[in-house]
Amino acid sequence: PLVRPQLAVGPRKGIMGFTATIVNTGYAPTMAHPLAAEMAPTGTLRAAINMSNFLLVTGKTASGDPEGVAPSMAALFAERLGVPVQYHPYANPGLLADSSAEDLWDVGFVGAEPQRATYVNFTAAYVEIEATYMVREGSPFQKCADVDSPGTRIAVSARAAYDLWLERNIKHAEVSRVSGLDASFDLFVAEKMDALAGLRPKLIDDVRKLPGARLLDDKFTAVQQASCTKKGRDAGFKLLSGFIEEMKADGTVQRLIDKFGVTGRLTVAPPA
Repeated sequence: PLVRPQLAVGPRKGIMGFTATIVNTGYAPTMAHPLAAEMAPTGTLRAAINMSNFLLVTGKTASGDPEGVAPSMAALFAERLGVPVQYHPYANPGLLADSSAEDLWDVGFVGAEPQRATYVNFTAAYVEIEATYMVREGSPFQKCADVDSPGTRIAVSARAAYDLWLERNIKHAEVSRVSGLDASFDLFVAEKMDALAGLRPKLIDDVRKLPGARLLDDKFTAVQQASCTKKGRDAGFKLLSGFIEEMKADGTVQRLIDKFGVTGRLTVAPPA
């Protein structure tokens, strides 16, 4: 459905009071931003959302739309353009990236990785999430760099942003890929693998399921969660990039993090 952000009166209080209501028409043309035609050529901002990131999509509204930090950012950008927002949910980031070659959405919210930038330009990140390893009881590994050693087997959720990092950087260890976060944990346990790669917030939950397991203290990468739009929308991309920087600088991103209960699990990215 098309949704229009309802913002209460107040400089930023309204952003935190975001609700979504179904509407059947867009804004009047006089309300639209000059770049609305470039960024939302259908008259609606079509926002691609990665539903597998449980930190950025924390639930659904009564109407079934995704809810969380990423959908709220999309709704706020739609408000900036003066158009409604329509969410296009994808089960995982790989599917979202695959669809970027087609005219299915206008802006996407997903981890920024070079492999995903064939058809889109990425803004600077608006949040970061640490990626690290879980290891078994008795594991000799103390740092993430130790894991990339001959004979080591790593389980990972295929095509996650941190998996793309592993693809580029792991030289000696063997990486086994399965579809889905829970499936990667199951593989790690069932096959008695040496390490499970994942986002630290998810691994904090998973480590409780396996007695003796622990997380390494450092990170092997920080996933840069950003927005993107089609290449060729130069003026619109500049507007989107400026919007992301403004939302970080004025505290909006942090307030959304607090609102959706992911404080301490997401970190506001530094200025570009």
